[in-house]
Amino acid sequence: MSDEPKRGTGNGLPSGDPWTRLPSMAPAPPPAGAAPGSPAPGRVRTLADRAAAGPVPPGGRTVAPSPLDPGASRDPHGIHRTLREEFPLTYDPLLRAWVLSRYADVAAALTDERFTHGHRPGDPPCARAHVDVDVETLRAVTERTAYVLARRIAERPQADLVADFCHWLPAGTVAAAVGVPYRDMMRLVRGRAAGALAGECGAQIAVREKALASFLGNVLADPDQVAALRDAPAGLVSRAWTESLRRDPPVQIAVRRTAAEVPVSGGVVPAGASVALLVGSAGRDPERFRAPDRFDPFRNDPGQLTYGAGFCPAVLLAGFEAEYALRALFTAMPRLRLADGFRPVSTGLITRAPRSLIVRPGG
Repeated sequence: MSDEPKRGTGNGLPSGDPWTRLPSMAPAPPPAGAAPGSPAPGRVRTLADRAAAGPVPPGGRTVAPSPLDPGASRDPHGIHRTLREEFPLTYDPLLRAWVLSRYADVAAALTDERFTHGHRPGDPPCARAHVDVDVETLRAVTERTAYVLARRIAERPQADLVADFCHWLPAGTVAAAVGVPYRDMMRLVRGRAAGALAGECGAQIAVREKALASFLGNVLADPDQVAALRDAPAGLVSRAWTESLRRDPPVQIAVRRTAAEVPVSGGVVPAGASVALLVGSAGRDPERFRAPDRFDPFRNDPGQLTYGAGFCPAVLLAGFEAEYALRALFTAMPRLRLADGFRPVSTGLITRAPRSLIVRPGG
């Protein structure tokens, strides 16, 4: 399924979308007794809410941009910045959901029990669901699969790591872990085999592909990172992996529903509402991260929101795949580098990653 929004027919509205029944985008009057300038519960956030603070700054907006606006697939970061700074709570008709974009709000919503109907690998339910997982077996099959794939492309003059490596490593690791023959890997792994290992998190194979592509792109785009991580200990590789998940999370938007009213930056999300959590925006919030647009495995303020902190095979495998991908690629191709003139370009709205990583295996 494409990540692009359905723009619909000649009138510019999504086909069959009952826009006329959506809440007004105009500011609502404040509730009785509210302080002047305070946001009303569950209202659209506009610069009118800040009238008491003085004139609208140059370039300021009165209508919030949408994460699904044209051009967002190529560069969502400007939209995210505007939302964080000016519209921390807004209703988006394209998403049909209230939108949260600041790190503090998104991080809280991913664990707050008042936000329901969502599952993140590594959150508490995972620890209860996976009680018979052999971690060392997962580590061994990940390592073996990574080295097999790396050797298959080592002699080529040029390769695409997304198509030839990232697309196969997560599926191949699961196939090896559950005993699926290599020839049947792609046919079975995305269904029953993945579910047998990862339960609710079985669908994470595609997410791990994208996360791995972004990770390798971040490392290979900077020769200094290549030098630092070529023979790095597991701890440093893990920090680089966490940093890539922060800067370029594979899932950009997570959807939840509120079971009760929830106060957030800019107002109150009403009960029973759909809420879009902009994970990609939260990871680049300068209120939480120093120089948030920079890929820096050595940063002293690490953090990521793609995975929870609890035990889950999908989370373990993702970390193992990042570690052994680097080790296998640099072992099989010590002079591995991006092809001349090539720079990774991420695309996507709901999920996001480079579509290709063209490399020169022999340098």
